[in-house]
Amino acid sequence: MREIFPLAIKYSCNALQKGFNVSGFLFILNPNPTCFSYEINCFVRIRQQRNTDISCPFMQYLRTGRNQRIVLMRRIIYVLLCFIYFFPGTAQAQDPAFSQFFASPLTLNPALTGKFNGILRVAGNYRNQWPQINNAFVTSTISVDGNILTNKITNGDAWGVGLMGMTDRTANGILTSNYIAISTAYQKALDENGWNQIGIGFQGSYANKRLDGTQLNFEDQLDQQGGWTLPSSELVSGHQVNLSYFDLNVGILYNGSTDGNNNYYLGASAYHILQPTESFTGNSLYTLTPRFTVHGGYSFPLSQSNNNNFIHFSGLYSRQSNAVDAMLGGAWSYNLTSEEATRNPTNLYLGVWARFSNLTDAIIPYVGLDIGSFTVGMSYDVNVSSLKPASQGQGGFEISLIYIKKPSDGRKSIPCPKF
Repeated sequence: MREIFPLAIKYSCNALQKGFNVSGFLFILNPNPTCFSYEINCFVRIRQQRNTDISCPFMQYLRTGRNQRIVLMRRIIYVLLCFIYFFPGTAQAQDPAFSQFFASPLTLNPALTGKFNGILRVAGNYRNQWPQINNAFVTSTISVDGNILTNKITNGDAWGVGLMGMTDRTANGILTSNYIAISTAYQKALDENGWNQIGIGFQGSYANKRLDGTQLNFEDQLDQQGGWTLPSSELVSGHQVNLSYFDLNVGILYNGSTDGNNNYYLGASAYHILQPTESFTGNSLYTLTPRFTVHGGYSFPLSQSNNNNFIHFSGLYSRQSNAVDAMLGGAWSYNLTSEEATRNPTNLYLGVWARFSNLTDAIIPYVGLDIGSFTVGMSYDVNVSSLKPASQGQGGFEISLIYIKKPSDGRKSIPCPKF
């Protein structure tokens, strides 16, 4: 979904066949029976009467100032939202995703459930992409997970359970998606220290999506004066339409260490195993294609005699239908307390990641801080792709907050993925 709006540029203008309006624009859709897609016409602006003063917003975009460009970008996002969900065969939607993927474990890999040094973990994430374009994409999550039966399973093993909730609002709430998921994972120790583990996780989820048709106008509502006063025959006009489904996700993870200080891991996950179907109109069904992800990382101290400085590398490769998302980067961490023995050091993190995909790229600076049992991280997507002029330099601001309750019995920690 977030990578789809450049498709509007490549679709041609054809005969007016069907359309809808958002914020004063008439958007025309022309089904092409010769292929498995639809053609979208240049957007026709209505000023005084129907089919007069026709112009393409992409040409207007080149001739207007910054404020007008933001308005046009907002309308382009709106039409593509409707384009995807009214004609689901045209484009493949994407799952919401975070640039700080390492700070949202239960949306990355179910096998990461319970995989941390502590008793209880609570994680929250917030992302606002293109905030000045009418809150184009706003995503929030909260999750809680921990380990159970620690005294009843084999020493070095871990059994984690978790609960995650996520909400994703598109185009200032025209489309709202809510998810709730329950996950479990079991980590099997491969050595007596528990430094090397292999785990598998499962996650069951329930999704509910709502399309607010009260914010949309359609072609048959257009009157002779250029207003939108007539009733519409469209099913969603003036209504809020809901759909829901259950889904299943699975993941595996290998985690290892050679000395108890460094850490390396490699994981893979598959989401939407059940391939649920979606439809807001009932006329056509869109099958949600599985999302496959491979991710890994490596952390190590800069000096064997001093654990105050660490280097962390991580990356992922994710594919959902034709949408590809790849990220690679790293961070440097420094213990500001300079006390290796402290159980809750104050660590500063400075890093940068790069995103590579089939439609856009970004440089993502990151800063983080460990304060006691809390870790806070902030990042910003800096658009460096060919879409930079269209987005007016607007990126995605993201913040994460993680709380980990540490054990009170002084047990030795086991190296776990940090980034």
